Amino acid sequence: MLPILFTADILIGSISISPSVFIEALSGNDINRAEEIIIFESRIPKALTAVLCGASLSISGLLMQTLFRNPLAGPYILGISSGAGLGVAFLIMGASLFGITLSSSIGLSVAAIIGALMVLFLLLIVSIRVKEVMTLLILGVMLGAIATAIIGLIQFFTTDYQLKSYLFWSLGSLSSVTYSEIQLMFAFIVISIGLSYLFSKNLNALLLGEEYASSIGIKINRSRIVIIVVSGILAGTVTAFCGPIGFVGIVVPHLSRMLFQTTNHRLLIPASLLIGSSLLLFSDLLSSILGNGMNLPINSITALLGIPIILWIIFNKRNISSGF
Repeated sequence: MLPILFTADILIGSISISPSVFIEALSGNDINRAEEIIIFESRIPKALTAVLCGASLSISGLLMQTLFRNPLAGPYILGISSGAGLGVAFLIMGASLFGITLSSSIGLSVAAIIGALMVLFLLLIVSIRVKEVMTLLILGVMLGAIATAIIGLIQFFTTDYQLKSYLFWSLGSLSSVTYSEIQLMFAFIVISIGLSYLFSKNLNALLLGEEYASSIGIKINRSRIVIIVVSGILAGTVTAFCGPIGFVGIVVPHLSRMLFQTTNHRLLIPASLLIGSSLLLFSDLLSSILGNGMNLPINSITALLGIPIILWIIFNKRNISSGF
């Protein structure tokens, strides 16, 4: 499904591109200049971003659900998304309080990454001393709540224009990522997913509990730190470049377990990668079709798709906690 949805996401939009024109463009033949711009400067970067974001969020969610053995854990459960949002809020709205206007895409990405890394750094410090994994989960929720509260205070004192800019970022978008940013995302995401796959044995052992994992020689603290760092990088990178995108990280790991009937991470990681990429491509396709000439907020589309899927799994398949 992935190549089919990838191609459809390029061809379908406010202006439809015929398959023959797309093939001519890929072959390097001359086509209409407007269609060339649409294909190479808008549709292909957006589709590539959807693939990277879907894979990243799905693997991050899988890691979080395994670490906490919690079926509702997602890539933003540790407050990383809220930290990224706080960084962007300081850049967009906090700067305006001092009469400074900052709105470049690079600035937004850097601010989001710094905010995410600050939360990640706090979690890593605590994880060295705290042995109970659920305590880390609660701490992540608390850090997210603190960041959200600070964002609310900044919003109260900012101008209408800056507030609108921040709200637009918070809806999530795949269409503002450039090729250079895609290359940077690709490097972070591929390295992180590769490291996740190398830790498949550790992840499989953690599903059976930390005591069992420790008894077979798994170094719990090192595994926990690696999982938190990798999940933070995956979620923080996506949030930095595309804004917060919800539900993909929660839904996709459950779909992977259900379709492949396994809890083996050597299968779940590539399965989640493919399903997550396909799901976000499908969401982007829906946002173009339903938008009637405009792209609807991707965060809203993923929520509308994710909630029914979770409910369907709960009521029609089996206990959502199976595998934990």
